[in-house]
Amino acid sequence: MNLTYRHTRYACYTGYITQAIVNNLAPLFFIIFSETYSVSYRGLGSLVMLNFMVQLGVDAVCIKLAAKIGYKPLLVAAQAISTAGLVLLGLLPLLITPVFTALAISVVVYAIGGGLLEVLVSPVIDGIPADAGQKPAAMSFLHSFYCWGQMAVILLTTFLLSRFGLGNWFALPFLWAVIPFANMFLFIKAPMVAVLPSEKSTGIRKMAGQPVFYLSLLLMLCAGASEQTVAQWASLFAEKALNLPKVAGDICGPALFALFMGTGRVIYGLWGAKIKIFPYMIFSAGLCVACYLCLGLAPYPPAQLAACALTGFSVSIMWPAVLSLSSARFPLGGSALFAILALMGDLGCGSGPWIAGLVSGYAGTAGNQMNGLQTGSFLTSSFLTRLQPLNAGLLACIVFPVLFLIAAIMFRNKNS
Repeated sequence: MNLTYRHTRYACYTGYITQAIVNNLAPLFFIIFSETYSVSYRGLGSLVMLNFMVQLGVDAVCIKLAAKIGYKPLLVAAQAISTAGLVLLGLLPLLITPVFTALAISVVVYAIGGGLLEVLVSPVIDGIPADAGQKPAAMSFLHSFYCWGQMAVILLTTFLLSRFGLGNWFALPFLWAVIPFANMFLFIKAPMVAVLPSEKSTGIRKMAGQPVFYLSLLLMLCAGASEQTVAQWASLFAEKALNLPKVAGDICGPALFALFMGTGRVIYGLWGAKIKIFPYMIFSAGLCVACYLCLGLAPYPPAQLAACALTGFSVSIMWPAVLSLSSARFPLGGSALFAILALMGDLGCGSGPWIAGLVSGYAGTAGNQMNGLQTGSFLTSSFLTRLQPLNAGLLACIVFPVLFLIAAIMFRNKNS
C-alpha cells in the first residue's frame, strides 16, 4: 500500500496527541505524588519546568539536526523516545527513591521526544502542498489534536483511576505508551516533505535584524505560559482550591479546559479564512486576562470553574496563530524559524507553571505564618493572606496574557 501526504497528516495529528500525553499525564498524578510520596508544590512545579526546559534544549539542537538528517528520522526517534519515557514513568517510581528522582529521570526522557515533536510537526504540516491562505487554518486544526489528546488523557486516566484505584496509577503510563509506539511505524512509512535547504532559507541572524522577529518570540513565550500555567495546574487547583473530589476535579478542571481549547482551534480551522486574525488575537488575549483575574480573585467556585474552561478557549488561537503569522512574515524561515519559536514557546510552557508553583509555595508558607499572628492584625486581615496558595500562584501569572495582548497590538501595527 502506497501512503500519501494524507497519511503524513494523520501521523502528525497523532504526533500532537503524543505530545499531549507526555505534557499532561503526569500532572494528573500530582495529587498522588503530593499526598503519597510527599512531593511539594515547588517540586511539582519543578517537574513541569524540567519537562519544558529539556524540550527547550531539544528545540535548540533541532535547528541544525533537521537540516542535516531530515524530518523523518527525527520524527521516528521522537515517537520511540516518548514511548520509552512513558514506560519509565510507570516503572522507575517503583524502583528508585526518592520518588522525585525517579519522576525527574522519566520527565527528561519523554521531554526529549516531546521537544522533537514540537519542532518538527508544525513545519511538516506547513510544508505539505496547500493553498497558502488555508495554512493558518490548517495549523490551528493540527493544534486542535493536542487538545483532543489532552481531553482523552484526562478522561480515560481519571476513569481508570476511579475504577481501579489511585494506588494503581503506575500502570497507566504503559497504556498510553502504545500510541507513540504505534505512530512510530506510520511515520516510518508515510512520505515526508523536504527540509528547506539552508542556502535558500532566511537565517536567524537575518531575521533577528527585524524588530517584528522579537515580537514573535515574545508572543510565543507568552502563549506557552498563558496556556500551560492553567493546563498543568487545573487538576490540583480544582481538587485543592475548589475542594472537589479527584474525578470531578479532573473533569471540571483540565478536561473542560482542553474541550474549550480544542473547540476554539477547530472553529478557526473551519472558518479561519473568514476571521480577521489580529482582532481575534487581541480579543482572545483580553479574555485570557479576565479569566486569570477570575481564577485568582473570584470568591465563588462556579465562577472559577467557568474561568478555567474559558481560559482554554482564550488561549486556543495564541500558539497556532503566532506560528502562522511568523511563517507568513518570514516565508523562508524554514525549520530554524519553527525551532526558535518552539524554543520560546517551551520556555513559556515551563516558566509559567513553575512561577505558579513557586508563588503558591511561598503563599502557603506566608499564610501559615500569618495564621500564627494575633487575630485582627493588619497582616491577617490583609487581602493577600485571604488568597488560597494556588489562587495566588495563578494570579501572579496574569503577566503573560497581559504581555501577549501588548505584543499582539504592536505586531499588528508593524504589519499594517
